[in-house]
Amino acid sequence: MTHETDADDSSPVDDPLRDPPGERSGPELLRFGVVNVDKPAGPSSHQLSAWVRDAINDALDALDPGGPQIDGVAHAGTLDPKVTGCLPTLTGTATRAAQVFLEGTKEYVSVLELHGPAPTDFRTVTAEFEAEIYQKPPRKSAVTRRLRTRTIHGLELLEVEDRQALLRIDCESGTYVRKLCHDIGLAAGVGAHMGHLRRTATEPFDDTDLHTLQDLTDALAWAADGDDELLREVVRPAEAAVVHLPSVTIAPSAARAVATGAPVYAPGVIDSDLDADAAETGNDGRRSGTAETGDYEGSSNGAEPPLVACHLPNGTVVCLGRLVGDPGADSGTVVALERVLL
Repeated sequence: MTHETDADDSSPVDDPLRDPPGERSGPELLRFGVVNVDKPAGPSSHQLSAWVRDAINDALDALDPGGPQIDGVAHAGTLDPKVTGCLPTLTGTATRAAQVFLEGTKEYVSVLELHGPAPTDFRTVTAEFEAEIYQKPPRKSAVTRRLRTRTIHGLELLEVEDRQALLRIDCESGTYVRKLCHDIGLAAGVGAHMGHLRRTATEPFDDTDLHTLQDLTDALAWAADGDDELLREVVRPAEAAVVHLPSVTIAPSAARAVATGAPVYAPGVIDSDLDADAAETGNDGRRSGTAETGDYEGSSNGAEPPLVACHLPNGTVVCLGRLVGDPGADSGTVVALERVLL
């Protein structure tokens, strides 16, 4: 944490802005970080998150005695107990950014258990599901059971052996793979259900840098003994969770205003990788997993303005918000706040 001195007072006051991602201490990293957890079969996502929280708080007692502990963690979409794989988990203050995982895509590898021999046109049948499909959440789901659409961006039939098929599924967040497998079986005329399921990617993370719970506990133990090299490999700055979002770079003075709840105004914008058209059309090439109606004020076609991440020039993320104005304008609101991350 950096400090400033008021012009009329020589005593330092806390600056809400964080140090750059690569310059944070171990405790700062634990209080605003992300772990790409490799979830095993057995525990629920909620139980795994509780273990991560408790392990981090135990480590903070040793690394920063008397310092604040984290209130909780947030994972990237619930996986059933039997399902394994990619479960990015945000820690401490970074939990405010959990909505980023609703905006991206997810990838799975699933075993499809066919109830009869695969038909000769099975590959053609599965290819038909690579589209926008209708789904109704199952009865045990935590959301309202009403018909909705989800986009299957890619559906690859990797292998068929006896009455099992191996599928790779690239889909919109919120897709029920179990329901997709059931529907493929119906379309094939033989029936089917989902067997083993593994999540291989949650944008922007994938299975190339997964870490087990044991990796985390080892890293925390080494850090408590004074060696934080493994900790910095396992726990990454929370900025890693927003690298896939369009970015708006803002001045430190604008960031301090954001910390008090102000939106991002045009004079505070330094740079952006979006233009005025994005705010007008609400189209940044992504579809939100949170919008139901798509009716948003300020968008000429009723589409949702793109979710963007605002950063300082040093790479520190400041907030998440919706692009509602031209980043190149001289006045007006550019980003409406959704989550302040300071």
